[in-house]
Amino acid sequence: MELICYLHPGWRPLVRPASAQRSWMDDTPESFAYRCLPLSIANAHGWEVATPTALEAWWDGGSGVEAVKIQVEGQADPVTAPVSIFGQGVLTFHLAGLFRTPPGWNLWVGGPPNQPKDGLFALSGLVETDWSPFTFTMNWRFTRPHHRVRFEADEPIAFLFPVQRAALESFQPRFAPLDSAPELQAAFYGWSQSREAFHEEMVRNPPQKPADKWQKHYYRGVDASGCSHVDDHRTKVRAQPFAPDASGWTGAPAAVAPACPVRNSADPDSAE
Repeated sequence: MELICYLHPGWRPLVRPASAQRSWMDDTPESFAYRCLPLSIANAHGWEVATPTALEAWWDGGSGVEAVKIQVEGQADPVTAPVSIFGQGVLTFHLAGLFRTPPGWNLWVGGPPNQPKDGLFALSGLVETDWSPFTFTMNWRFTRPHHRVRFEADEPIAFLFPVQRAALESFQPRFAPLDSAPELQAAFYGWSQSREAFHEEMVRNPPQKPADKWQKHYYRGVDASGCSHVDDHRTKVRAQPFAPDASGWTGAPAAVAPACPVRNSADPDSAE
């Protein structure tokens, strides 16, 4: 399957496979946050769009578009420079590309997972990119006034990944007692007992190696008995980079990018 980003002349989005690394996770003792495999997988489960220039923005608490103040460092490309067009304390980034997914697939668009910014949170959207000929924007909303928020050059400002449009509605959720699934119940109790015994052993004999301080059952894709139940368990996810377009653009910053306006997302025919 293909995920295509169509580029109008002058559009130079910085799109790349998302990284599993987070600075706050690096700073945890022995980088233990990376032991949470679901966290690391979510971090890298898509593509991120970066801002080409550093900027600072803040909100004075008002509801109008003038209430959001923006300072961009260096020469700002009008295609990618952040703007205030919605009011309500919202900072907007245009994504200079027309994304196209296979039939029946949408793009989830939001902020980089597990990468919060103090004073600002990313709004999420689901866009039908298998048919829409409209650009869309990435929006962040301030959480308190008079607090400056900074984005460094090359910092991710958007995160996207494909989801099947009909998948959610095809599921039939239900509750069931655990004892109605005897094998699952036995596996759960076995894990619970081994977990308790492991913690008791850690207290009695603290391990010297960081890797020995956790059981790694889920990380290895096995149950408490060491049995694997799936063939496609992932400890890493690697989204593919976008292939170059006809001009050779690969997502790297351009020395000079001619300005070409993106459809104003305040227009009713534009996906926000």
